[in-house]
Amino acid sequence: MNIIFLTMSPIQSIEGRNIYSDLIRKFRDEGHRVTIVSPRERKTGIATSVVESDGVKNLGVQTLNLTKTNVVEKGIGQILVKRQFKRAIKKYIDNTKFDLILYSTPPITLMGVVKYLKKKNPQAISYLLLKDIFPQNAVDIGMFGKNSVFYKYFRKKEIELYRQSDYIGCMSSANVEFVLKHNLEVAPSKVEVAPNSIELNDNLNDNDNKERIRGKYGLPIDKPVFVYGGNLGKPQGIPFLVKCLDANKNRTDCHFVVVGSGTEKHLIQEWYDKNKPGNATILQFLPKEDYDILVQSCDVGLIFLDHRFTIPNFPSRLLSYLEYKMPVICATDPNCDMGPMAEANGFGYWCESNSIGDFTNCVDRMLHNDIKAMGEKGYRFLCDNYRIENTYDTIMNHLKK
Repeated sequence: MNIIFLTMSPIQSIEGRNIYSDLIRKFRDEGHRVTIVSPRERKTGIATSVVESDGVKNLGVQTLNLTKTNVVEKGIGQILVKRQFKRAIKKYIDNTKFDLILYSTPPITLMGVVKYLKKKNPQAISYLLLKDIFPQNAVDIGMFGKNSVFYKYFRKKEIELYRQSDYIGCMSSANVEFVLKHNLEVAPSKVEVAPNSIELNDNLNDNDNKERIRGKYGLPIDKPVFVYGGNLGKPQGIPFLVKCLDANKNRTDCHFVVVGSGTEKHLIQEWYDKNKPGNATILQFLPKEDYDILVQSCDVGLIFLDHRFTIPNFPSRLLSYLEYKMPVICATDPNCDMGPMAEANGFGYWCESNSIGDFTNCVDRMLHNDIKAMGEKGYRFLCDNYRIENTYDTIMNHLKK
């Protein structure tokens, strides 16, 4: 088949390890012809162009800066994306007939591109990989209100995107329920679970390398290390994370490490500089390969989400933790089903992200349990539910009919 994949995640090579690259490689390895359309931000200095490598065609579209820029440029850039993507598609790949139009959120502004492609390829199936539920998530964390012009504009786009999609693949059962509950016009038959999934990595670190990596970053080798890695922004509820670290700063039975970047990173750094805790380490953003190696050297993964969320998020960092046979502590809003899932399947503990005492209790429970055995349960759960084959087969089932 000919497949076009639209994404706002810059993809220059599919040999990297993430939920999108892994899925594209799977389609390629199964003999399908894949064309990626992704942004090339202005700051990269790379003009719009098509490159064929790794067995796929990659159309990079020059856009304004969409990340790590001011609000004005980011907002204008998101609005212009539809026009820029359509122009590039018409110029470089308009003669290709596609059988599958695959696309992911964010953002919902790709709706116009999907509509154009469906008109050009009436035989194609359109499949949405729903990774966030916008604009409701923005309302939840106070970015704008439900009566604002922003909400009304983006909500209209969201409804249209669902209508243009033949199928909607959600990250979890709670996501499916939310979409159907709040979008009565969406037929239940078109919404299903197509979870974040990965290709398993067989090259995991041994214990000797684990000690070397801990030494490199100044982490103790004689006590369990709890790691939080990834984005440090408003959705992650960083103020609560800081309160949890502060409440546990005098512990001597474990160590906490936070690695990543984001708009709220300064809150953690300011707390660290003021308190200089002996049981915590704050690291700057690391390249993906270095980050993966660091995470492998730790014992327990931490997941935080802002308590105000009414939508059931499902952070993909869970997959890295489970792949490295690490149990997890999930501090989330009550609508997220990740924590209860971890508890039900024996690979983690859950608390709501508004109770410092409950988080500390989760740490205590983890330290008094068999961390290694819980990690093995998590790995088995990953193999059964979150391998790339699961998502690939879910999508392909609709093309075999």
